[in-house]
Amino acid sequence: MDDVSRKRADLESCPPGSNGRDVALFNLAVALRNRWKEGEKFGDLGEAIALLRDVLQLRPFGHPNRSSSLYELALCLSNRYNSQRAVADLEEAVTLGRAALELRPPGHPDRAVSLHNLACDLRKRFQKHGRRCDLKEAIQLHRAALDLRPSGHPDRSSSLHALAFCFSNRYDSQKAVADLEQAVTLGRAALELRLPGHPDRAVTLYNLACDLRKRFQKRARMYDLKEAIELHRAALELRPPGHPQRSPSLHGLARCLSDKYDSQGLVADLEEAITLGRAALELRLPGHPHRGVSLYNLASDLWRRFEKRARMCDLEEAIELHRAALELRLPGHHDRSVSLHELAHCLSARYDRQGAVADLEEAVTLERAALELYPPSHRKRVSSLHDLAQCLAKHFRHKPIAADLDEAIALEQEALQLLTPGDPSYDISRSCLMTYFQMKINPEVATTFPRAPDVPHFDLNQVVRGLVSETLKTMPTRLLHTHTGVLCTKDAQISHFMGSQQYNQLSSSCRRCPPDQRAKLIHTTISGYFKFVMFSHRWGESEPLLRDIEGRSIYDMSSKGGLGKLQTFSLRACEQNYLWAWSDTCCIDKDSSAELQEAIGSMFAWYRRSALTIVYLSDIPNTGSFWTSEWFRRGWTLQELLAPRTILFYAQNWSLYKNLLDSNHKTDAVVIEELEKATGIESQFLTDFSPGMDDARSRLRWASWRHTTRDEDIAYSLFGIFDLHLPVMYGESAEKALGRLLVEIISHSGDISILDWVGEASSFHSCFPAHITSYQALPLLRSPDTDEQLLGMSSQPSLSTALRKLCRSLTESPLPEFINRRLTLPCITHGVTAVQLKGNNPLSPSYKYRILASGLRPLEITLPAKLEDAAMKQGALQLVRPWYSKLFSPSTDLDAMAEKQLLSTLGRPFHALLLILLPHNEYKRIASSTLIVAQPSDSGSVVQSEVRTLNIV
Repeated sequence: MDDVSRKRADLESCPPGSNGRDVALFNLAVALRNRWKEGEKFGDLGEAIALLRDVLQLRPFGHPNRSSSLYELALCLSNRYNSQRAVADLEEAVTLGRAALELRPPGHPDRAVSLHNLACDLRKRFQKHGRRCDLKEAIQLHRAALDLRPSGHPDRSSSLHALAFCFSNRYDSQKAVADLEQAVTLGRAALELRLPGHPDRAVTLYNLACDLRKRFQKRARMYDLKEAIELHRAALELRPPGHPQRSPSLHGLARCLSDKYDSQGLVADLEEAITLGRAALELRLPGHPHRGVSLYNLASDLWRRFEKRARMCDLEEAIELHRAALELRLPGHHDRSVSLHELAHCLSARYDRQGAVADLEEAVTLERAALELYPPSHRKRVSSLHDLAQCLAKHFRHKPIAADLDEAIALEQEALQLLTPGDPSYDISRSCLMTYFQMKINPEVATTFPRAPDVPHFDLNQVVRGLVSETLKTMPTRLLHTHTGVLCTKDAQISHFMGSQQYNQLSSSCRRCPPDQRAKLIHTTISGYFKFVMFSHRWGESEPLLRDIEGRSIYDMSSKGGLGKLQTFSLRACEQNYLWAWSDTCCIDKDSSAELQEAIGSMFAWYRRSALTIVYLSDIPNTGSFWTSEWFRRGWTLQELLAPRTILFYAQNWSLYKNLLDSNHKTDAVVIEELEKATGIESQFLTDFSPGMDDARSRLRWASWRHTTRDEDIAYSLFGIFDLHLPVMYGESAEKALGRLLVEIISHSGDISILDWVGEASSFHSCFPAHITSYQALPLLRSPDTDEQLLGMSSQPSLSTALRKLCRSLTESPLPEFINRRLTLPCITHGVTAVQLKGNNPLSPSYKYRILASGLRPLEITLPAKLEDAAMKQGALQLVRPWYSKLFSPSTDLDAMAEKQLLSTLGRPFHALLLILLPHNEYKRIASSTLIVAQPSDSGSVVQSEVRTLNIV
């Protein structure tokens, strides 16, 4: 006999009017609701509600168990609302929940659960009606419930999770970032309490992943998106086939992978997003409330793949899915305008490829409908105006109806009025408007090129050849001749010049000009003739090498693969009126180690001396954005971005990026702003970069987000940026290559900021990282309160005397240097007096230590591995602050202001290195995998700091 049957038998033994009938009714209702939860048999829930209404009749106001009946009935009605979405059930659940809460005052043992459930129902009502007052009250109630569920309470995780959900909802509504941060923090706390095996771990993983994705969309921090993907995968494992919540996990993971593709351009992410999207759609059958969003998102991903691979089957399927989504988004649906717009976009693309006018006409109809849904102030109205104008202009090209073109002009004019100069869309819209006007004025514009006049020959061979040879020494060894498509050596380049019209003009001019002006004239002519264009791009498949094109014209060869890219690059250089062009694919003899070494050593200088650098972003459509291109994540392209003074970006279709017609995109404020966002590099370095070792830490950080095909290349790609000439040794480890680079930086500059990193230590040297990724951004440490306290004390005479002594020790300390793989490092040392193991985490191996060191506040660190026994011995460890003269350079006399500056500098928190003593009085860095933030105890400990020079291996 099951529990329901037993409770029915109990009820039958308590006829109406008998004592205990209310208890029997209540217990049967609870048993029915529990059985409904297990099998969701709707009749059980309806019967439970009816029984509880009878119970309430038997438990009038003042009855000691009335609150339990109110609470249980509210819970059942809330459950029925979840199944049937009848608003009346939800309203009654809220009313009953309030009544139950009033009967459970502070101190009542069940007050927390009433607070929690009423808050959940208010959040549901917010989701239904969008009334912010409901969500605000829900947050207040959840906070009150959380206060009643302290650490260790069995239901604390439920309150944390529900409160996080409310903050996430409020962020969706009001876009206050503080709410999102709160949601993430609470979600993490809930997840820590819902360990593997917990029945609600999956939903917590899922919700936290969704919030991290929202934060990625807001802040564009890749680690948020990567963590979201990991959490979604973990949730999906807990929701196997047949699980009722599997489709949200499939859908959520698909959206994250789609975002990652947009950010990094990895096709594997897009392919997986499509696979997961299909799986989610299969589970969201017709009638499912979220089928529309699955149809729309899968269609969007198929469109992305169409843009990448140009397969018509993807476009056809995207159109079918967008149509299906639109059918589910009837007039009045908040996403109908988006579906109209995207379907129109796909139909316009199909027209571009197949020429079916019916597609274009339908696209116009859909765009008109989308535009009607956007009021004048809507942020998407501009793009809708622009896209409708483009469709009408295409229709005019097919069938020149003046009304179409006039409407396109009017729409683009309205779009321009809504934009401001400097907006990324402004120049695009203006360019389109100019095109429409040109179509109206003169659809066929003829272009003619004037013929150059004949010029008599004058012999300057000896002088010119000498100057040309000197000029070519600073240029690449081989260059493409853009007029012929033939790769030319330096001898061939000289021959071209000697037979050119420019040379003939020069010889004539030299005949007429005064002798003292001839040298300048010759130099100007030669410099102008040999201006060259450099190419920057991502290597793809079938790139042409030197041996493939040597002795042939690239224009006579097949345009498949990389050759087509090379041909178009050469033509673009020619269009810009340059005769010479260079590409790293075919202009270097990679079989010659000497030539490869010279090219790598000269690469930065070549890009710096180029008249123009053309950057081809093969993965960016004309309306795309920089930050989605893989070009910005490759190692070699960093110097190819920084070195050139003049640069032009070309999109996937070889049109200028966003149709920006500037002669130099580095002078375009919009481009520079986008470059800053895409690279994390400040504008002054993008427009006026000087190679060298100033601010070495920042330069390493720029490179830390990039990667190369050969691991050691990440170091070689930085030689030019640091203005270093080091041997290229392919086959050495990446650690050694990076180590050699860092040794040169410290040896030449003394800049110890490059020791500020967190991660795996290199086998090359313990103070160097194994991977350049360890230089990714670290938090800036600044404590104004500490500054004020220390500055206030600096006037004490006893401190001044000690400060002067400390200052002398610092200024007299030697510069850091490397000798035989040993780093001689001046530093302020703090001997570790005690190391206490506070605990370890058996689930994910980690060990927390409390460290006491002379002159420092106690600090805690968490390590992935246990400290070796030798580190626990007294005197074995030192916490040190590396020092070099540029950190503080006072005048000879340490005046009061300089005292304050020094005390302030040394009193702030700093990133410390933990060193262990080895035999022969040498040290080695340990615990590099964690950021160690140390701070002097007080001003007295600052002035008593010990300055030593240590030998570190």
